[in-house]
Amino acid sequence: MVALAMPPSPAEIRIKGKTVLQVLPALEAGGVERGALEIAAALREAGARPLVVSSGGRMAAGLGADHIALPVHTKNPAGLWRNAGRLKELIEREGVDLVHARSRAPAWSARSAARRAGVPFVTTFHGAYGARSAAKRAWNRIMVRGDLVIAVSDFIAAHMREIYACPPERIRVVHRGIDAATFDPGAVPARERAALRAAWGVPEGARAVLLPGRLTRLKGHAVLIEAMRLLGDPELVAVFVGSDRDRDAYRRELEALARGLPVRFAGQVDDMPAAYAASDAVVSASVQPESFGRVLAEAGAMGLPVVASDHGGAREIVVRGDTGWLVPPGDPAALAGGIRSALAAAGPALAGRARAHVLARFTLAGMCAGTLGVYAELL
Repeated sequence: MVALAMPPSPAEIRIKGKTVLQVLPALEAGGVERGALEIAAALREAGARPLVVSSGGRMAAGLGADHIALPVHTKNPAGLWRNAGRLKELIEREGVDLVHARSRAPAWSARSAARRAGVPFVTTFHGAYGARSAAKRAWNRIMVRGDLVIAVSDFIAAHMREIYACPPERIRVVHRGIDAATFDPGAVPARERAALRAAWGVPEGARAVLLPGRLTRLKGHAVLIEAMRLLGDPELVAVFVGSDRDRDAYRRELEALARGLPVRFAGQVDDMPAAYAASDAVVSASVQPESFGRVLAEAGAMGLPVVASDHGGAREIVVRGDTGWLVPPGDPAALAGGIRSALAAAGPALAGRARAHVLARFTLAGMCAGTLGVYAELL
């Protein structure tokens, strides 16, 4: 039987042949950067032309000629003004039809350039930026000045309305999405799982609790260390996976706090599906609200129970007591209780529910379709 190709969506029809410029500070690592590459790929697939402007980084190679290096990371007022001129020239030279800014500093330049060139301007509000001072709120406000503004979660949409009085009619919620084919427990060979557990020093028969995330105080590593002390289980190992670049002092502080406990510092792991497959549960112990919580969606797609701080985007991903547990932020005793419950509930039934929940709501395909739909509204 010959498979029939799916017809293009209305959004794809509207953006075919268009040139869309995304602007962000750099392309080193992170969810913002990954999202820019994913949308660039979706634009190509839809027959549009993607361009990405950043100051560069190790992920830029994935874009090839579609990447243009400019110092858009600068916050210097003179630099912002110069970048606005550079971006206007680029828009006109390359025939850009729409500009999408993903961060504050480049957004100031990109909005000016888009307005002067007469093309639509979109922003994505990726995080609950600090807003305690009037000056900080004024700096952040650029992210709600798009013709349309993408919020990465309902939590962020509410934040935009409450703190920045962003009109609801200009907000479009597009949840972050994960690649269901990549984050599939059946796609990780058993030998890779065993090799990674051995590299982490997880003994045979022990269970591993994974905390993915760069080493910053925001991620709550110290809370999990104290929870491990309270659990007092020698057959349970906590594994910290994430970059510790330029954070040597904080790592030493955590290592001292974890002395004598089964806690491993695994550093950066490029194969995250294998890291999840090598684990028995995943913890997100963030002490401040996360805008979305991509690791919770990734873990759910891998069929793992999760324990997360009860705030921010985690509330939209975790189904309490069904696919995971939500606990008060910064509370080691509550976190320890959540880990006990998660490990007790782990198994095929929970794995099936967790994966089905993520695939119904937080897929890469859904994120790309939603973003292209926002573009199509303005083109």
